[in-house]
Amino acid sequence: MKRVDFENGSLLKNIASTALPMLVAQFLNLLYSIVDRIYIARIPDIGTAALGAVGLCFPIIIIITGFTNMFGSGGQPLFSMAMGRGDRKEAEKLQNTSFFLLLMTAVIMTAVGEISAEPVLAAFGASENALQYALPYLRIYLVGTVFSMIGTGLNPFINAQGFTLTGMLTVIIGAAANIVLDPVFIFGLGLDVSGAAIATVISQLMSALFVLKFLTGKKADYHIRLMSLREFRSCGKETADITGLGTASLVMQLTNSLVLIVANSLLADLGGDLYVSVMTIVNTARQVFETPLLAVTEGTSPVLSYNYGAKKPRRVSKSARYMFVICILYALLIWAIMMMAPELIIRIFSSDETILDDAVPAIRIYFSTFFCMVFQYTGQTVFKSLGKKKYAIFFSLLRKAFIVAPLTWIFPRVFGMGTDGVFLAEPVSNVVGGLACFITMLISVGTELRKMEGMPASAVQNGEGNSGHEK
Repeated sequence: MKRVDFENGSLLKNIASTALPMLVAQFLNLLYSIVDRIYIARIPDIGTAALGAVGLCFPIIIIITGFTNMFGSGGQPLFSMAMGRGDRKEAEKLQNTSFFLLLMTAVIMTAVGEISAEPVLAAFGASENALQYALPYLRIYLVGTVFSMIGTGLNPFINAQGFTLTGMLTVIIGAAANIVLDPVFIFGLGLDVSGAAIATVISQLMSALFVLKFLTGKKADYHIRLMSLREFRSCGKETADITGLGTASLVMQLTNSLVLIVANSLLADLGGDLYVSVMTIVNTARQVFETPLLAVTEGTSPVLSYNYGAKKPRRVSKSARYMFVICILYALLIWAIMMMAPELIIRIFSSDETILDDAVPAIRIYFSTFFCMVFQYTGQTVFKSLGKKKYAIFFSLLRKAFIVAPLTWIFPRVFGMGTDGVFLAEPVSNVVGGLACFITMLISVGTELRKMEGMPASAVQNGEGNSGHEK
């Protein structure tokens, strides 16, 4: 398959060559959970209740995703920068260290999750009725943790090597299997919610096997292998660098989980199980419409990292500008749709017409500042891609832990805003946290790149200066 050359040629073409396959992959990856929710919501008699119950599992799934991103998204920029410097040995060491960390964490999380599933769900606000659907779904889902973390966590290394179509194919395999197997297990075999989880685990296994086959095969330039414990102990610096940079992704996912726990608990208290189902629909819609933003920013990340490692400041700056413009235009379009026609979106995820009266105002509030998320996405991506772990971690904490989580409780409880207050916290954080992250990125990174551009040609290792590589 044709590879992407991150160092030369048109930046827009490089970004598109990475982002478009990633967009397809991200959308298909969403199908693991979206298809489950659509089918679950249509199970006769129990659909709405089962959907809300599965929504209670989201915080745990988000935590798993957080650790996956910690080692995948944390390792990939460092891996790309090492490739940009031409340091093959270090690149391979970073990739193998990430692989070991993914495996070790998956085993631990599976064991802990299986033991604590019931009390944790109860602590998240699961009623006796909800628990009968949520518990079997979660326990089966946890069996596939190692497959999920391998498939998703190693995919960034395939994309970073320039094999973006292969990276897309790894997701297509799992998503296609999930689409086919869901109705078979849910309706055909009558397994209801448990069937959805079984289909997901099998699909994740298929993706993981494909990823491992590619990264151990002849086509990959940098091959994966499982290190021994002795080898891993010698990778202390790589482990620290990966976890340090990846902590930003973990913090974001953990705080997302925290917000969901607080929100579901408050909504169950203020509005009952119906409002937990509304939050499930709102979060599902957010995941869907954030996906192109994630694809563009993650697709730009290896371009930023590689050229930063290769000391090409102009290509870094121009890539960041392209990323911002593409994202803001898309976000404004989605914002307009959500404000004008939220009913169309809600009906995609639920056939229950009685939920519309509550879901329509909730989704309008939640998406009222959707376009401001671009500031956070752009700033965070630049910080992460350039290895600025302190900034990346701080702004992850600022938006979710210091703004969203407290406001989710303060608005309904202190200001008496009821269920509307729960949905209002997110848009407020988009403005405050997003702008703070973006402005800081412009000042700090912009200053560094200008200094780098002013260095002598020998100091920037044939950086762009007047090379004319940009198009």
